[in-house]
Amino acid sequence: MTTSLKRVPGWAKVVSAVVLVLAVLFAGLRWSLLPGLGDVFGEETHDRTGPTLLKSIQDISRYDAASGNFQVVVDLEKDTKYLPDAVRGTRTLYVGAGTVDSYVDLGKIRDKDVQVNEDRTSATLRLPHAALGKPALDPDHSYAVSKQRGLLDRLGDVFSDNPNDERAVQRLAARHIGDAAKDSELTARAEENTTSMLKGLLGSLGFKEVRVTYGT
Repeated sequence: MTTSLKRVPGWAKVVSAVVLVLAVLFAGLRWSLLPGLGDVFGEETHDRTGPTLLKSIQDISRYDAASGNFQVVVDLEKDTKYLPDAVRGTRTLYVGAGTVDSYVDLGKIRDKDVQVNEDRTSATLRLPHAALGKPALDPDHSYAVSKQRGLLDRLGDVFSDNPNDERAVQRLAARHIGDAAKDSELTARAEENTTSMLKGLLGSLGFKEVRVTYGT
């Protein structure tokens, strides 16, 4: 006597697997609401970071005299020709907050840039103009407000090692902050603060007259 076995269709196996996963998840959710069972499905964080390596040491001769705080709202949109945004395209609103330091490089002072009279009561210093450092984004105050992605972009995020990469908007935010720093009075404030610092320092050493200029 021969018994015929019917093979289960492939789609039925997939549906059964999905139902099983959902059942486990919902069961875990219910159990987590019961006293004493919440720890079974609780989330734990483990920091397995290796030791931090010192790559190099650089001597710093600059005087950081001023720092500016900036904020910019970046609206970055990328689209593709002949395809609607719902299919292929991204748009990200990102709030970028960061700082830019302004400094005077005292290491560029040469011997001829410092003139002192014989009784050491008067000094004239010529310093290089204040410069701007690189913009530094503050991760605690920078965030994405909204992200819109087309269907193909969302599918690409599934197979990407770094989905929803925000490096493009972060670089753009840093560039805008740097441009804003150039248009501000940050370098002028840095030179004023440097002059005040040097006059106070040399005054404590007995100099009665201190003159500070900037430029080559």
